[in-house]
Amino acid sequence: MIKFTILLRRKPSMTHDEFVAYHRERHAPLFCALPAVRQHVRRYVQCHTVAASIPGLPPETFDGITELWFDDLAGLEAVFTSDSYMETIRPDEAQFLDLHACEFVLSTETVLIA
Repeated sequence: MIKFTILLRRKPSMTHDEFVAYHRERHAPLFCALPAVRQHVRRYVQCHTVAASIPGLPPETFDGITELWFDDLAGLEAVFTSDSYMETIRPDEAQFLDLHACEFVLSTETVLIA
């Protein structure tokens, strides 16, 4: 199983709350509607930062995280190179994300506490 983690930063013109609402209510339904997503994505989770000041921890620098699970790299590639992704999702991402400030990690998981 391949996990694709995307560390998200919002467009500077949006508040954090606007970013969260857009990500959940607009972007997620668009993404989930794609045929390639329905075929290849095994799990999709959105995480959004919580405003908290904890002694000893630096402030968060990301607004959220998207986690996507795929059977293999071929499935991930099928989603992110599909015409529907490029024509629908990529333009939508530009509406709420600072695309050049986002980062990602491709990984496999080792569960230590379940």
